Amino acid sequence: MTSITFHSADGRIDGFVVEGHSGYAEAGSDIVCAAISAAVGLTECAINEVLGLGAPVKASEKNARISLKLPAKLDEANEYACQTLLAGLLVYLQAMGEQYPDYLTVLLDDEDEKE
Repeated sequence: MTSITFHSADGRIDGFVVEGHSGYAEAGSDIVCAAISAAVGLTECAINEVLGLGAPVKASEKNARISLKLPAKLDEANEYACQTLLAGLLVYLQAMGEQYPDYLTVLLDDEDEKE
């Protein structure tokens, strides 16, 4: 199963971690993993290549893990763009989770709720 955790603090999504293989099908034929990978890749590319923000990305093919962390201080336009991209990714993956509940789970880790 793939687990996707979005991290949030101060009313802002500040990153995500994707871990594991969905197990929907064999590698190379797994449409769930492919859809997750494409959506995450597009989001990362938009943040780092299009907007040029240099958000740190850590990836481990061995551990089937990728994470992205937004820079703490962004100007208003880039903050809005990143929040739109990350909210879109969250909604898309939640919809996939409803469609394929045995293969992926989406969590929101809200630091504000822990206080």
